Amino acid sequence: MEKFEGQIVDIINKTIFNGVVKVHEGKIASIDSWPGVGKDLPFILPGFIDSHIHIESSMLTPVEFSRAVVNYGIIGVVTDPHEIANVLGKDGVKFMIDNASRTSFNFCFGAPSCVPSCSADIETSGAMLTSQEVGEILDNPAVGYLSEVMNYPGVLLRNNQVMAKIEAAKRLGKQIDGHAPGLMGEERRKYASAGISTDHECSSYEEGLSCIENDMFVQIREGSAARNFEALIPLIAKYPEKIMFCSDDIHPTSSKEAPIISHVRRAIAYGYDKWDVLRAASLNPQVHYGLDWGLLRPGDPATFIIADSISEKMNILETYLSGEPLKIDESPVDYYPNRFIASDISDKDIASTFQNTTPIIVAQDGELITTSEYASSDDENYPWEEVQKIVVVNRYDSIASPSVGHVRGFNIKNGAMAASIAHDCHNIVAIGSSDENIVRAVNEVIRMKGGITVIDKDNNVVCLELPIAGLLTPLGWEQVAGKNAEIMEAIASTGCQMRSPLITMSFMCLPVIPELKITDKGIFDASKWSFIR
Repeated sequence: MEKFEGQIVDIINKTIFNGVVKVHEGKIASIDSWPGVGKDLPFILPGFIDSHIHIESSMLTPVEFSRAVVNYGIIGVVTDPHEIANVLGKDGVKFMIDNASRTSFNFCFGAPSCVPSCSADIETSGAMLTSQEVGEILDNPAVGYLSEVMNYPGVLLRNNQVMAKIEAAKRLGKQIDGHAPGLMGEERRKYASAGISTDHECSSYEEGLSCIENDMFVQIREGSAARNFEALIPLIAKYPEKIMFCSDDIHPTSSKEAPIISHVRRAIAYGYDKWDVLRAASLNPQVHYGLDWGLLRPGDPATFIIADSISEKMNILETYLSGEPLKIDESPVDYYPNRFIASDISDKDIASTFQNTTPIIVAQDGELITTSEYASSDDENYPWEEVQKIVVVNRYDSIASPSVGHVRGFNIKNGAMAASIAHDCHNIVAIGSSDENIVRAVNEVIRMKGGITVIDKDNNVVCLELPIAGLLTPLGWEQVAGKNAEIMEAIASTGCQMRSPLITMSFMCLPVIPELKITDKGIFDASKWSFIR
């Protein structure tokens, strides 16, 4: 029997006492108070949980993702394999579950509810999941919930296919996650009344309050692009039982920072009650999703973390999963699924398409929501020097013509970047200072059959190959982080100073988030739910 001595943090009863945790065969056999333990011993407490994340955004496999974050206090994630499902359908979900089974880290997978997120006349995806297929995925014991229901118009209209997926989750007693940016009032009430219990898309206090008033959880998001902590954290003071923490999408430059501990540190630094903060980071996700990952009680899995303090300077000393450090099956994987048949493009394919009035997508660093501007090409007062061409190429069709638009906010002066990560259908997206640079970057992604390419200011090419669905690499964290640092340096050399340029670019293609976006079919206005070009 193994023993762990320290200051025991009982989140449920809100007490801290000196004691010893005794572990036998991966379970907590007992927790005994021990008055003789010194005050300088570390704190033992339940581990943190990311309540909503797309592992694919880290570009790591589940195995490598677990290796990257476990030492930062995260014992498990509630994860939506929505991205890989849009490329590979059920096979993509299966790959993620199978790969995750090779590690002792905890994964609660969702059944993607919106594959694709829009109809085929709006964008081209690699797969479609029917309500029957979603039900089959939900039947898998590794799948704990129905993933974010992005088709909120379908929920409000009680669309048959959308409601069939929701009913399948209800029949199995599994939770239903939401995704409804900006929904308020009666529309929020109707959305929640369908059985949807969370939302990670809230960006204002009022929006979060509207969720809570309709008995929904607010998942406070701090990812690599979207960051809503400042606006939403005040809700924890009054509604701690309705708050969870999440990162949603996180890039390799941030993965190792383990954003959930960042939530905890900041909330405590702001003066919020530590018990409410720890509850949001660990207790609420386990209770809400019915997880048995360990809450530091006799009989629970011996899954917990050891920290040097409960403060804004908190550091994780050790993480234990069923009484042991992270365990991984290191045997080689000999199959990487993909779907990629695009053909090279030329300058002629993306020739300028200026009209008398040109629609321009206006992007902001750290925001998924865009705005729109309309300018005449002969308007000398418009800052055309801040505008670049944005191109989307259908990766699932070898003869489809590229879609071409214009974007402001990236400020690429000399170079280009392209990627096969373009939410949610993951066609190829590129932004650059010239047609020549864009074409070169796109064709390099096509050559790799998925990946990221940057043409820097000196015309050098920097690439990261993503052979798994054009989204993931089998490389380890350190290798990916090193290559990503090289990519970010190359992007910065082009003049783009965004904190998260690749993730921001990838969301220029997501038509379900307002306002103006671009898909492989054209320029789409989400506020009007129609194409403008």
